Amino acid sequence: MTQQGVRWTADQVLALAPDAPSRKAGSKLGVAGPWSAAGSSSEGTVWGLCKGSGSKPYQTVVDIADITGAAGPAYKCSCPSRKFPCKHALGLLLLWAADGGAPSGSAPEAEPPDWAAEWLAGRRKRAETKRASDAAPDSSPADPEAARRRAERRAERVTAGVTELERRLSDLLRGGIASAEQMGYGLWEETAARMVDAQAPGLAARVRELGAIPSSGPGWPVRMLEECALLHLLDQGWLHRGQLPEALAATVRSRTGLPTPAEGPPVRDHWLVLAQYDTADSKLTTRRIWLHGAESGRTALLLSYGAAGRAPALALPVGLALDAELTAYPGAGQLRADLGEQFSAPAPTAARPPGVRTEQAAHSYGEVLRDDPWLDSWPVTLSEVIPTPCPGPSSEGWQLADAKGDMALPITPSAASRAGLWRLVALSGGAPVTVFGECGHEGFIPLTAWPCGAGEAVALC
Repeated sequence: MTQQGVRWTADQVLALAPDAPSRKAGSKLGVAGPWSAAGSSSEGTVWGLCKGSGSKPYQTVVDIADITGAAGPAYKCSCPSRKFPCKHALGLLLLWAADGGAPSGSAPEAEPPDWAAEWLAGRRKRAETKRASDAAPDSSPADPEAARRRAERRAERVTAGVTELERRLSDLLRGGIASAEQMGYGLWEETAARMVDAQAPGLAARVRELGAIPSSGPGWPVRMLEECALLHLLDQGWLHRGQLPEALAATVRSRTGLPTPAEGPPVRDHWLVLAQYDTADSKLTTRRIWLHGAESGRTALLLSYGAAGRAPALALPVGLALDAELTAYPGAGQLRADLGEQFSAPAPTAARPPGVRTEQAAHSYGEVLRDDPWLDSWPVTLSEVIPTPCPGPSSEGWQLADAKGDMALPITPSAASRAGLWRLVALSGGAPVTVFGECGHEGFIPLTAWPCGAGEAVALC
């Protein structure tokens, strides 16, 4: 989707869907039948009229060349759907992508109609206003003394919450881990609410996880003890943060839930989109996007959030690359970054990240745990691995075996139950593949794969 006419694939378009029903409904609209007056511009805009159940067709327009800096496409549709993108926007993009860049296809290059041009003009005007506002000097500089007092008050609340949590953990261990099964979820939910009151949302999230452990199956006491130990370690890190190295202290503040802005000089690079996937709870949808810098060799994580039931605004399908600046967050082993200025629209690329052997992947995860003991997993690209069933007559799991060695990484049980595993097995066909994913204490979660030799990236999540 660039001004040079390069277009996304159908898989890249469907990766924008907020949920599976939208993906299915959008696929049905990715044909010429329901569309009329469809067109596109070299500036990165697609529009069309989609026949619906009413007398008037739905007016749908997508601004692919994101001029607001949010990275993902922007959508406008006259349908009543509250999903973004809606099925009509997905269908329009699929129709446009199927043309393969042909100027006489289903969405030929043309001048946008008035209703689309009006919306586009409004977006560009708002973008110019925002740029002017960002460039203007701040007429009311922040009071550093007031900011210091606010930070001190919050630190006092967090300390009070941490002290209370330590007492709760001590009570649990004094009564025995087995007592957690009778406590139920309510106690931990109430404790988590206390951590929210103490302005420590990071602690609250970890406390909520404790409530689900007793019902997680055989071996739950061991998992409960492990999580309690990590919480205790985080509590002690907060209480002694003044004695920690600055990088580790920043990690403790981040894990506790204190907001920490991105800082430092921005890094400009051509960032390859390695993976994109969503996790959701009753209140929030979190989108994780992994990037790899072609020149810097750095791996970075972008986080984007949306209200429950709505997809986050930031969308970068796998297999694209963008020329942009990223600013990193502080903290030991911290990979999260903020997306800054973009110098071109995201475009498909044949580039791949360099891979490592399975032994190196396990070693790298162990190394970063020294800087961040609360790290669940670490991004890594495995080169020349083959998905195979785990050995043993009673084993039902899968692993990624090193094609040139005798070591293998187990695939986590949660990942082994997904359809992406079978996509990976089909892509491999018994031959080595390159796989990007997250390596952690429970195993490896494959997120994206590339076939041996030439071939496009295949999303596995």
